[in-house]
Amino acid sequence: MLRKVFLVLGCLGIGTVFYLSLTPHPPEPLSFNGADKLEHALAYGSLSLWFCQIYSGKVRFRVLLSLVAMGVAIEYLQRMTGYRQFEYADMLANATGVMIGWGLAQTRLGNVLRMLEINGKH
Repeated sequence: MLRKVFLVLGCLGIGTVFYLSLTPHPPEPLSFNGADKLEHALAYGSLSLWFCQIYSGKVRFRVLLSLVAMGVAIEYLQRMTGYRQFEYADMLANATGVMIGWGLAQTRLGNVLRMLEINGKH
């Protein structure tokens, strides 16, 4: 039952990344040199960690590749807007975040959703 909720929340996360990536004036919570790259890595790392807890095996690998592809596609969409910048460094930060999220999923953090689901049944 909770798996569907987790999927919906993950899709909302993806929608949020699209919105923040394509809106003309996104919020800038961090303000130091390179902060935007950290924000990219955090966003994609969070999505990666989230979906790694939902999927395993080949499906997980496809999801991770899809997140990397999403990060590349968004950069091209930003170029088309005329008000956002296209940056290869953002693509790298996105992909790095995906890999960090995958790595964190190999730790105890990779079981958080499963523990929530188990605890929710008791």
